[in-house]
Amino acid sequence: MTTRSQKNKKAEPEGAATLPVDEQKGASASAALDIGSRLKAIRVSYGLSIRALAEAAGVTHSTIAQIELNKVSPSVSSIKRILNVFNMPLSDFFAEVEDRQEERIFFKADELVELADGKVLSYRQVGNNLAGKAMMMLHERYAPGADTGEPYVHDAEECGIVIKGKVVIVVGQREQVLEAGEAYYFNSRLPHRMYNPFKEACEVISAVSPPTF
Repeated sequence: MTTRSQKNKKAEPEGAATLPVDEQKGASASAALDIGSRLKAIRVSYGLSIRALAEAAGVTHSTIAQIELNKVSPSVSSIKRILNVFNMPLSDFFAEVEDRQEERIFFKADELVELADGKVLSYRQVGNNLAGKAMMMLHERYAPGADTGEPYVHDAEECGIVIKGKVVIVVGQREQVLEAGEAYYFNSRLPHRMYNPFKEACEVISAVSPPTF
């Protein structure tokens, strides 16, 4: 695999007046889930105020408030920082309760669960509820300018293969551009980030085990 140099694009710091660049105003992270109400319900169940959750997650009070009002769609790194307070992976946050007695095996394209904004950045998960599962599989799409935000960590390993376009992957102090047909495998406990500074959309098929993302 050939390494290509790429200047690091610094993530926007979270502040009271400036939200991360990939937090789209008025956008909805998933048509199937009211993110704001879901987050508020979890926060209340833990007995935390908006300010207490913001301090624990290291984000601003206004960020939590705007997410709960569905005025912004949080970046992947932002929502991960918030959910880490509850020790909850994204897969659990977006999980739907399945009433079927028989475990599902097959899923149609429109049945994959969207974990991101679905526009600039898309993470479509196979399966509605990964509780007790050993693996998460995603169909990822990075539109031009898409960025997962500040590097984040979680307790797992992950790998993937680029099937279209190009993407920049940062793992620890290492950074590389991957093109269609190239792949990656790394320890998710290392700070990592992905972004697409190119003019063409990028698609990736990835797996995370266990599903702690």
